[in-house]
Amino acid sequence: MSLSRSQTQTLKSLFPGEELLLSPEEAAPFGADASRAFAQPWAVVRPRSLEQARELLAFAHRERIPLFPRGRATNVVGDCVPQGGGIVISTLFLDSLAIDPEDFVAVAGPGVVTADLAAAAEGRGLFYPPDPASVRISTIGGNVATCAGGMRALKYGVTRDFVLGLTAVLPGGQVIRCGGRTHKNVAGLDLARLLVGSEGTLAFITEIILKLLPKPAATASVLAGFASEAQALAAAQAVFRAGMLPAALEFMGAEVLDCLALLGPTPWPRETRAALLLRLDGSAAALAADLDSLAAILRAASATHLEQGLGADQEEPLWEQRRLINPASFRLRPDKLSDDVTVPRGKVAAAVAGIRQAGAAAGLPILVFGHIGDGNLHVNVMYDAAAGESEAAQRAKSDTLDLVLSLGGTMSGEHGIGLVKAAYLPRQIGQEELSLMRRIKDQFDPHHIMNPGKAY
Repeated sequence: MSLSRSQTQTLKSLFPGEELLLSPEEAAPFGADASRAFAQPWAVVRPRSLEQARELLAFAHRERIPLFPRGRATNVVGDCVPQGGGIVISTLFLDSLAIDPEDFVAVAGPGVVTADLAAAAEGRGLFYPPDPASVRISTIGGNVATCAGGMRALKYGVTRDFVLGLTAVLPGGQVIRCGGRTHKNVAGLDLARLLVGSEGTLAFITEIILKLLPKPAATASVLAGFASEAQALAAAQAVFRAGMLPAALEFMGAEVLDCLALLGPTPWPRETRAALLLRLDGSAAALAADLDSLAAILRAASATHLEQGLGADQEEPLWEQRRLINPASFRLRPDKLSDDVTVPRGKVAAAVAGIRQAGAAAGLPILVFGHIGDGNLHVNVMYDAAAGESEAAQRAKSDTLDLVLSLGGTMSGEHGIGLVKAAYLPRQIGQEELSLMRRIKDQFDPHHIMNPGKAY
């Protein structure tokens, strides 16, 4: 299928000039996301106003045209892919941003890049904590749609915890405003929290009100190397038992360290087989003492290598290793199945061991790393489709998800379900719950035009 001549004319009247892309060549780059899945859009629209979005959703509802919201397409689960055809709605022209230091809020369009939002808040002495790995290029609208987390989620929470309110357009063109600028609000059902993490399946979000915090006076980081993964995981537990709550606590397994070494020199000795990366924040006076305490805890927990950084200039080289994991992974294989799974904190060691067994059974390398402070592990099954390894990779993925569920975990902590995991969702969520979710979908989107085929 494709758009009819009259439908195309309607789009031209709603979206003049560069706001509309109709040719297959212009639209094609909007058909893929970081999952590497692809489907050709029928058209791409780039609204600049709430009124344009309202008219588009009224038109698409009448004509039963599928709509696929899209930011910078950094998600890895196929959420932005226009599977089955339809119109892609790019949010990138909806990029207004205002910081209010009196109310401690930011009011942002969905197309604002998350790092730009954080920098604008910092410039006013404020702090927006959520920091997904794609923070430099992902948009706040995409973060809201997937309820993105990031490394600071351990201490501060995920995107949902910072959304105070939003404006959205329903299929049919009705505009709803949920929540507001207050930091407390329990009037009625919390529709804003329902839309956060809904992966674009219920409505098109045009404005987001976000909670801001006072900016921490100082930060410090520690990179700790260990002779074994068991020691690293035990050290993470020791930090919590000592009463410390880092802003971030990251784990890098043995395969990850080996992979990073393929890119160039690494800051840890060759015999290191696991690493923890931790960040603290607070007042400058307290931070120095906290840094000493943390180093003592890690040494007592058998750390064989410690590097400390105080302030951004010293910390960034440590965190750069964490950011290099994705590009380094492709030194192992040209293809990847990327999962983010979460297990109860006490089950992280069992999860890491079981994931490694799944990789061994499939004969494939699996990289395990991530936010172990809140039990969130990133699992990258590396394979070569051209060498016939696709089936083994899918088997390793399936075994990993079964393992995680058996440990009381979830198949997604922050990436969402999208296309990639939709078939697996009934393993975790029962039929009654899925039926309820679909009935809610029917109320918001009776013709199922919003991001069809995704999530649930």
